[in-house]
Amino acid sequence: MSAPLTTAAGVKHRIGSWFGRGEIEAPADIESAALRSDRFRLEREGDWRRLEDIVVAMEKGGTRRITDEDLLALPTLYRTAASSLSVARETTLDAATLTYLESLVQRAWFQVYGPRKGLFGWLREFFLGGWSRAVREIWLDVCIALFVMVAGALVGWLLVLQNTDWYYRLVPTNLSDGRVPGASRDVLLETIEVENETAGLSVFAAYLFSINAGVCILAFALGFAFGIPSLLLLIHNMAMLGAMVWLFASAGLGWEFGAWLSVHGTTELFGILLSGAAGLHIGRSMAFPGERSILDAASESGRRGAVVMVGVVLMMVVAAMLEAFPRQLVEGAASRYLIGGAFLLFWIAYFFVYQPQRAEDGQ
Repeated sequence: MSAPLTTAAGVKHRIGSWFGRGEIEAPADIESAALRSDRFRLEREGDWRRLEDIVVAMEKGGTRRITDEDLLALPTLYRTAASSLSVARETTLDAATLTYLESLVQRAWFQVYGPRKGLFGWLREFFLGGWSRAVREIWLDVCIALFVMVAGALVGWLLVLQNTDWYYRLVPTNLSDGRVPGASRDVLLETIEVENETAGLSVFAAYLFSINAGVCILAFALGFAFGIPSLLLLIHNMAMLGAMVWLFASAGLGWEFGAWLSVHGTTELFGILLSGAAGLHIGRSMAFPGERSILDAASESGRRGAVVMVGVVLMMVVAAMLEAFPRQLVEGAASRYLIGGAFLLFWIAYFFVYQPQRAEDGQ
């Protein structure tokens, strides 16, 4: 319909039409989309605003600043906003509404499902049940890793027993420190005697921690290849230990070497056992994911293994301190066995006897 000439707009329209510059009317489909977007936003805007007010109040002061009615309505409002966001993405509504909803849903998610624990709360839960629970949850992998470690030590012993050349293949030169086949009993005994001075032991402890932690982290990290590299690493390390045990036992110093090793070995070997088991746990879950996808299985086992590994790193710190100080300064096989045995009992009791109730289970 042409605009009447009696009005200013009509005159402008008519003059513009003479030069081909009349007002361009929006196509029907664009106008319809705009109306649909406005209607969508207006119908739900009240819930979005209420959710935003609740989220802002919780961000400022937690749940103390909101009423019971708002607290009960929070999950429903969050799901409504998430549903609105899904619809907005599918129907390509205006960018401003989409940006607002994405920000609102993300903030609400942290308030509904986000972690509520601080660092101290996490540490408290970790030491008072979380760590030991994670270890018990991978008990099958711990048993497999223990079997592999014992088998590796026997293999190392038997290989050197058959041919002493295997000793030099299994034990690196930088770790032998005079402990080689053919060395006299006195020379071997001297390598496991106490130190006369404490200078440099702190540096020695840091050096030992870096080596032990590296072995444990490597055993865990290689687990993604279905756990096979982790098991091979355990076999290699234990074969080296088996070779050294053979060396001292053949010289009649098996008891003394066991005492020297037990001071730190009960903690260090326990940590290596757990790290290998954690790596195997990831690899085994990837090989046999069950009804889960491989990524979901790896993610779940990875989170459990990560908890175990946090504790293993702490065990390596303890092992390094024991290896640098009590092992070097405490004299007498009985005293050394007492220290090593006490730590072994402590770890066994903590992981398998101490089983506190999970906080959420007690509710």
